[in-house]
This record gives sequence, C-alpha cells and structure tokens, in this order.
Amino acid sequence: MATLGTVQATKAVLDKYHFVFQKKYGQNFLIDTGVLEKIIREAGVTKDDFVLEIGPGIGTMTQYLCESAREVAAVEIDKALIPILKDTLSPYDNVTVINEDILKVDINRLAQEKNGGRPIKVVANLPYYITTPIIMGLFESHVPIDSITIMVQKEVADRMKTGPGSKDYGALSLAVQYYADPQIVANVPPNCFMPRPKVGSAVIRLKRHAQPVVNVSDEKLMFRLIRASFNQRRKTLANGLKNATDIPLEKEEIEAVITELGKPLTIRGEALTLEEFAALSELVGKRIDDKH
Repeated sequence: MATLGTVQATKAVLDKYHFVFQKKYGQNFLIDTGVLEKIIREAGVTKDDFVLEIGPGIGTMTQYLCESAREVAAVEIDKALIPILKDTLSPYDNVTVINEDILKVDINRLAQEKNGGRPIKVVANLPYYITTPIIMGLFESHVPIDSITIMVQKEVADRMKTGPGSKDYGALSLAVQYYADPQIVANVPPNCFMPRPKVGSAVIRLKRHAQPVVNVSDEKLMFRLIRASFNQRRKTLANGLKNATDIPLEKEEIEAVITELGKPLTIRGEALTLEEFAALSELVGKRIDDKH
C-alpha cells in the first residue's frame, strides 16, 4: 500500500533519517495523493509495463509505480536517499534502485535487460534545473521509449507545447514536438510539495511519435539550425545562421537558401514551423554537400 503521499508521512521519514534537502539536487517531494494518482493514471502504467523513474526521492511515487507496473527501475543521484529508499520500498519485490546520475545510465541496456528491448515508460518528478538535458538525452539517444510523463516547471511545460509566433516558442518546443506529442495533463500548485517550490508546476505527457512527423536526412544538422535560429532571438534568421560557427555557409548562400524556402530575408527563426526547419535543413545540407 502506497503510504508516503502526505505531509505527515513524508516528515516522519525525513525525521527518522535526519535527511537534509540538497539544494544542488533541486529536491521537492510530492505530498499530494491526488496528484500522485493522476500522474500514474496519465502515464497509463499497467501490469505489462517496465517503468523507469528518474529521481525517486524518498520513494513516494515509486510506491505507486510498484503497485501499478510489472517492474520499476528508480535512478537516484543522492546517496543519502539510498538507505531511505531501501526502507520505504521494502514491501515491494518489483523494484531496483540505481544510485547514479541518469545522464550516465545506459538506458538502452536497461530496456534490453528488463523489457526485452520493447519501449519503456518514463515517469519522473524532475529537478527543474536539469529538465531539458534529461528529456533531450532520452530522445536523442534513441532509447526505446513509449512515453515520458513528468512533473516540470509550468513555464517549461508551456514551452514544450507551444507553436510558432509565441514568446515561449523555441528550440525546446521544436525538439520535443519532433520526437513526441506533448500534452499538459495537470497543473500543480507549490503547496503540493515539500519544500514548496517558488513556481507553479505542471505534469506533461510526451507520447513518442510512432513515425517521425517530418523526414530529414540529417537530424543533427536540423537541430544545429534550430539552435542557431534561437540563440539570438531578436536577430533575423539570416543573421542567426550567419553567426553560427557550426554552419559552414557564407552570408550569400544563407540568404539564397532562405529565399529558396520562399521566405523573406527579414524573417525570424521563431516564425518557422518544424516542417519549415526540416525543409531548410535539406536545402542547407544540399549546399554543404555541393561544396565538398
């Protein structure tokens, strides 16, 4: 029975182990059973699933996952939490705790060993300072993923979901939408956590696309173009690309490509859709190839 999703239970565990919150790990533990149940429900966890949890903390959500999934692997960087997890997860025999930085874990191997290489579900209450590297690491390494259901800062969730023309639109929006379909499934106020974060949070589900929504010959080139376009937001697309050291085209060539795309030279990167960035990437790639 999951027992930790309340203030009293959380305090009792922290007191028992004299646990001190580590600012560097951005720790905020969930203390709202309604939110916990909603995350499990929205993640669509069933007894067929192997779930990877990132940052289990004291095991609050892990208990819920153990009850809903076939098997759980929980990756926790803070070694002070390992004895606590051993205690709070002792009733469950379907969980493995890994004391490691998630960015260093071989998730492909984990999916192979625990799930026969089939797509896994990722569920996490992520530290906000490391949200983007973790999500991008999961997608870019092409590990078999069915979905990622995560608690993030509200403005980051908005950024993942938004489209061209919005001030929140940027490299993260495009990257997430290239790999997955983002849905914000819950807004979570600060009082649902201990300690309380200073900002509102949201649960977002990223359902991996079965097939890419755009076809590009060189994914890495497309993301270099996207990053260059948003590096200096107030600059035109042409200037953004011209200033990028990793795009080996002259100013005239860049302008010719933008014209070929059917866009005015005054256009900014934030006006382009994912499909247009894919088309731009093909045109730039062709020019680079022609030079060689």
